Amino acid sequence: MRYYLIAGEASGDMHAAALMQELRKSDPDAIFRCWGGDLMQAAGGELVMHYRDLAYMGFAEVAANIRTILKNMKYCKQDLVSFQPDAVILIDYPGFNLRIAEFAHKKGMKVIYYISP
Repeated sequence: MRYYLIAGEASGDMHAAALMQELRKSDPDAIFRCWGGDLMQAAGGELVMHYRDLAYMGFAEVAANIRTILKNMKYCKQDLVSFQPDAVILIDYPGFNLRIAEFAHKKGMKVIYYISP
C-alpha cells in the first residue's frame, strides 16, 4: 500500500515512525511519503518537508508566515493528488492537518487522523 503521513512536530514524528515500522511488518512493500522528521525518514519514509520548516507557534508568528503556510498547504494538496495514496495518516498538528483531512476526504482518499495521548 501507499501511505502519506503528515506530522508537524517532534512528538508526531516519533509516533509516525513507530507506526511506519509496525506497518512495514505486515506490509513489507509499503511505500511511505511523509511530512515529518528524521525518525520518519529513518523508518523508510520519503521526506517531502521537515517539520522544523512547518512549525509556527502563536498568533504573531502564524500571521507573519501566513503566505508560507498557505503555500505549503497548496503544495501538500498537489503532492497528495500526484502521489495517490491508499491511506492518508495525519498525526496531531490540527491547524494544518484538519484542512488536509477535509481536502483528502473530498478527493475520496481514506483519511486516518491520530491524536497522540
